[in-house]
Amino acid sequence: MTIKSGAKASRNRQAGGYFDRRRAKIWLAAAFLALLIPATASGLTSISQGFLSKDNPPIGSIVSLQKDSSDYVSSATLENVNNLLGVVIGGGNSLLSLSSGQDNQIQVATNGVVQVLVSNINGGIYAGDSITASPISGVGMKATSNTRIIGTAQDNLKNGTAKEQSYTDKKGRKHSIMLGEVPVLVNLSYFYKQPDKTIIPAAVQNIANALAGKNVNSLPVIISMAIFIVTLIIVVSIIYAMIHSSIISVGRNPMSQAAIYRNLIQLSILVAIILGVAVLAIYMVLTKLS
Repeated sequence: MTIKSGAKASRNRQAGGYFDRRRAKIWLAAAFLALLIPATASGLTSISQGFLSKDNPPIGSIVSLQKDSSDYVSSATLENVNNLLGVVIGGGNSLLSLSSGQDNQIQVATNGVVQVLVSNINGGIYAGDSITASPISGVGMKATSNTRIIGTAQDNLKNGTAKEQSYTDKKGRKHSIMLGEVPVLVNLSYFYKQPDKTIIPAAVQNIANALAGKNVNSLPVIISMAIFIVTLIIVVSIIYAMIHSSIISVGRNPMSQAAIYRNLIQLSILVAIILGVAVLAIYMVLTKLS
């Protein structure tokens, strides 16, 4: 009886192992088929999640999470760019979608390649450009400064598919722009602007920016460097002449120390005045010419 029970248990273990292997093969096959789906097949290249929205942004809009909320999103602008979340897509245009079952939800792609509404507010958009929020609600633009981005453009914004539009900025000025769609690889990250390549060392540029309280162009920095070098040569020459003449005077006449000290004080005041004028000139150049 014990032998039969052992044989039965052995057959059960073999059957269980067979089904486990079969289940593993099914999962591997499903994963392999998912990888074989081409990136352009019916737009099914993204993963999306359902969110609630009060402004109902159209498909292709960039959206941000509302402050102090994990369920509601709103059209992305420069004001909420730090809360960028994803891009609104159609309900059936994702490989995998998550939803709580509420009827008024919109699907937001947080991964994959999707069509995004963009404009040329910050210049033309080309493949490889980073896309961020713009002054127009839900519409993206090329990132040109340190900011959070929604992803990377996979194609150019072509004039043939884009339409000319106009918008009014906060100052009431009207601008003519091109508005269209480009495929974007959605990947939330942060864009850092690369510093411009100049002949000016980065340390000197940083000092100039700190003195002026803003970014300074190359020409004012070069002029300031020239003023500094000329001033340094003049000051060093005066100090050298002062020390040299004092040593010679003391050697010739040890009783002339009072006159020497007086000359040293006068020359020190002159050096301080020269340095003060040079610093003021450099500050004026950095602030007025940039």
